[in-house]
Amino acid sequence: MHNLHPCPEKKKLPIGEEFFSNIRTKGFYYIDKTGLISELLRTRGSVNLFTRPRRFGKSLNLDMLKAFFETGADAALFEGLEISTEKELCAQHMGKYPVLSLSLKDTGGENFQAALESLCMAVSEEASRLDFLMESDRLMQHDKAKLNHLIENQMEKPSAVHNSLKLLTRLLRKHYGVSVIVLIDEYDVPLDKAYQNGYYPQMASLIRAMFSQALKTNENLEFAVITGCLQIAKESIFTGLNNFKVCTVSDVRFAEYFGFTGQEVKEMLSYYGLEDKFELFREWYDGYRFGNTHIYCPWDVLSQCDKFRESENARMESHWENSSSNQIVKDILEHATETAKADIEALISGECVEKTLISGLTYADFDDSSPQKKQDFLWSILFAAGYLTDASEPAGRVHKLVIPNREILEIFQEKILAWFEKKSVNSARRWQKFCEAVKQGDGQTVQALFNSFMEDSISIRDTSARKEMKENFYHGLLLGLLRAEESWIVKSNAESGTGYTDILVMAPQEKTGCIVEVKYAEAGAFDAACRQAARQIQENGYAAVLKKEGMQTIYKFGIACYKKSCKVISDKE
Repeated sequence: MHNLHPCPEKKKLPIGEEFFSNIRTKGFYYIDKTGLISELLRTRGSVNLFTRPRRFGKSLNLDMLKAFFETGADAALFEGLEISTEKELCAQHMGKYPVLSLSLKDTGGENFQAALESLCMAVSEEASRLDFLMESDRLMQHDKAKLNHLIENQMEKPSAVHNSLKLLTRLLRKHYGVSVIVLIDEYDVPLDKAYQNGYYPQMASLIRAMFSQALKTNENLEFAVITGCLQIAKESIFTGLNNFKVCTVSDVRFAEYFGFTGQEVKEMLSYYGLEDKFELFREWYDGYRFGNTHIYCPWDVLSQCDKFRESENARMESHWENSSSNQIVKDILEHATETAKADIEALISGECVEKTLISGLTYADFDDSSPQKKQDFLWSILFAAGYLTDASEPAGRVHKLVIPNREILEIFQEKILAWFEKKSVNSARRWQKFCEAVKQGDGQTVQALFNSFMEDSISIRDTSARKEMKENFYHGLLLGLLRAEESWIVKSNAESGTGYTDILVMAPQEKTGCIVEVKYAEAGAFDAACRQAARQIQENGYAAVLKKEGMQTIYKFGIACYKKSCKVISDKE
């Protein structure tokens, strides 16, 4: 058996570490992505936008670019990495440019004024990083006065905010005599937050003005690299930019530099003595297709690797969901048409759907669009945000979309089932009868009502999708109904006895507990599936945890599901 616990000679996992210099100097494991630098220099435009889902290494890559290009760069940070073999390129470009670096990932607020203040703070922090310019003998006093206003966060007039980035590039070039590289991380975050809180037009106008001055016909600019999750329409934010290059997840170029390749995951797992876990990692976190390259979500791989280093018996978990919020996805799903719901059924069942995607999005269009147009947004945003990926190479704008992996399948089900739960609970009387039947151990009534709920819901098709995936779907359906009862404690996949029960319910006031085991009834074999569920509850001692919690009455439910039907058997402990 491998020693899976942390040991001194092994490097630390860089979970949440976005500073390249820290990773390279403080003993972190690093997967070499420096090939991005040479590829960028060979193919760049004046302004280069990289769109990738959240948690795919955009911020770290941008900081790597800063560490490489910025004046005074430490060559030791790149020793032994791919870029260090390109001697001529390093001699020509490493440490040769002033760099302006701005992160907008924490910019936003409940209203425009709060968002404006957070944006001004981000600009002020970058100006403070460049405060050495206050001592420059190449800057005039009026230049230093303007810089000081930024440092002191005294941007009272809108024009001062609009001009802030261009001003900093002008001062940097004046000091160094060299054009400036501009790096802007998570440019779409303030726009997303503005959409959520109802001030999108104001924020779009502000970002457009800042970007236009800094990136359009700015003689102080060498080039810019911008990252984000969504590709906001050029006409909305990047109006009038020439030589503007966009690299999305569909593009072949740069595909391997955001996220981990299968080979990189294998090497990392081998380094930590976890090579026998590779197939689990592939099932849960692989499946993304960037260009022609299969990609793993790096946040998931690092987080789960850390779990296994802590305990060899760690369970596979969903990590990306807890680190990524896309409110617009939830909003769009609430507007899903019956056709969209049928497509979602197909996706959950393991099928692909063919959709024409919109290459440039605006939040304003979503608010003003027809129901059909909103459905086009649904697929485009689910794709850009990482909830769907290409099953094969796109045919023009038409994409064959699939759910990439097990983790996203579970997330996907939860988001769909959140809609279902809302609809079901709105049928208050029926839902209350369902909860009362559960609490009374009334299997016949639970069966009748759960069947009626399933008639109203999306279903899972009887396809080649694994049995486990089908069971997860019905599991989620039940979980949504049970969790809506706020006075209950409801746990999913809770450890109990010698295994993990599907659903554990406790009604503390009545000291009543329930064990629910869900099975998929292959070809409608309800009786056999119910017996299997009941046997599993009994043999594994799932009721043990309820007894330990002081539950005096315990009911056991075996539930078999197939398409939109179920059979329920119940028993008292």
